[in-house]
Amino acid sequence: MTSDLIQLQPNDEHNQTLEANVHPPEWTNPTPRRPYHLVVIGAGTAGLVAAAGAAGLGARVALIERELMGGDCLNVGCVPSKGIISAARVAANAKKASEFGVNVPDVDVDFASVMQRMRKLRAGISDNDSATRFRNLGVDVYFGQASFVDSSTIEVDGTKLDFKRAVIASGARAAAPPIDGLDDVDYLTNESVFSLTELPQRLGVIGAGPIGCEMAQSFAQLGSEVLLVESEHGIMPREDREAAELVQNAMVRDGVKLLCCGRKLKIHSRGGIRLTVDSHGQSYDEPVDQLLVAVGRAPNVENLNLDAVGVDFDKKGVKVNDHLLTTNPNIYAAGDICSKFQFTHTADFQARIVIQNALFALGPFGKKKASELVIPWATFTSPEIAHVGMYGSDAKDAGIEIDTYVQQLAEVDRAILEGKDEGFVKVHTKQGTDTIVGATIVAENAGDMISELTLAITGGLGLSKIGGAIHPYPTQAEAIRKLGDQFSRTRLTPFSKKLLGMLQRLNVGS
Repeated sequence: MTSDLIQLQPNDEHNQTLEANVHPPEWTNPTPRRPYHLVVIGAGTAGLVAAAGAAGLGARVALIERELMGGDCLNVGCVPSKGIISAARVAANAKKASEFGVNVPDVDVDFASVMQRMRKLRAGISDNDSATRFRNLGVDVYFGQASFVDSSTIEVDGTKLDFKRAVIASGARAAAPPIDGLDDVDYLTNESVFSLTELPQRLGVIGAGPIGCEMAQSFAQLGSEVLLVESEHGIMPREDREAAELVQNAMVRDGVKLLCCGRKLKIHSRGGIRLTVDSHGQSYDEPVDQLLVAVGRAPNVENLNLDAVGVDFDKKGVKVNDHLLTTNPNIYAAGDICSKFQFTHTADFQARIVIQNALFALGPFGKKKASELVIPWATFTSPEIAHVGMYGSDAKDAGIEIDTYVQQLAEVDRAILEGKDEGFVKVHTKQGTDTIVGATIVAENAGDMISELTLAITGGLGLSKIGGAIHPYPTQAEAIRKLGDQFSRTRLTPFSKKLLGMLQRLNVGS
């Protein structure tokens, strides 16, 4: 009983294992015996965390999923994309091996094997999100479409579940924007690109956001001719411009052809798929074998019968307050269905807020606020971009005066030795202080490095504290410590500089 919306292709042993875990064909829904303390709609990250956390605290919990447990992240998002990215990086490194004095014969990418490896690893990871595991955790797992009957009842597959609190965690899905001619061709989204078994000789990608950039670069590294179309200037228009430009240069070197500031985009179905677009005053007419649309998302609100329970929503999703409570006092929401930060880790921590607010709001713990979360994110290109807190433009818009410190990786020994010295760590602090308000990192493993600065912001640790913490040498993370040194040097007063100079002269003369 595979989902009508997300198809697991090809039907090999790995996808059969995945399906057996996240939507078992022979699954029988339980019979409710008592009202549930919490009913969770959607078994993506937010739903899984909410269900497991509440059950672990002793609550009676029901979890409803209409498609595949694990949601986008496991099935058509973070997990499969990183499987492909890891293979693409190996291919790219093999092609550049001669720069290190290592001679590798012609690099031959077996794309079918790359995708098979991804499916095998995804199937193995899926056990963590499986229906059986959650049943063993004490959660009643139901498969089917959930629909609210009233503010204390949900129906699924003809069965009515009574509840005290509910959580909407139904997520979002790919939704292509209106593009002339797009409906006349078969195109890929994140929900279908991971089903490919043959490498497209020419791949068109629409949208230079995180997904578009990750896939465009990876397919180019694996051997495709890639055409990336973006309506705005450059790539990843929401990121720090200096950071985005570094990644853009790397993508172009890997073979991605970027057509930014794209205008008059049209898709044609004559003789296969062709796209026409104007970019920087020049017109292009390009044939492609496959077309990936990597822009546009829509919340999964259909068929939930939200109007019947007074839950407000719009095209962006379900509306919630800072406690993640909807306009119905019994119903919360978490994850992509209600958050502008559509990341797995955001959904995880929003679910933790919901558990506390839904089950313990009247107890001694008080209410948690979503606005208190410090949310980092990363785009897994090569190099990666990672960010947390404010950009410089955010601070300007908020009227916050800042100081900015930058450490280039070209001055960090480990980055130089690894041949990965294109990048930087940039930190914004409140003017005249070491209080960190935002940071951006461009590095091969920026997604790992950003956690140190996220911890600093969360724990109120200033840049001087980071500078005083010993970092192993040689590591790329040493770039972050060097920023602490930069800040400390700004603390030197004219007198202290003069005194330091005198001491140095005395030491030299001794």
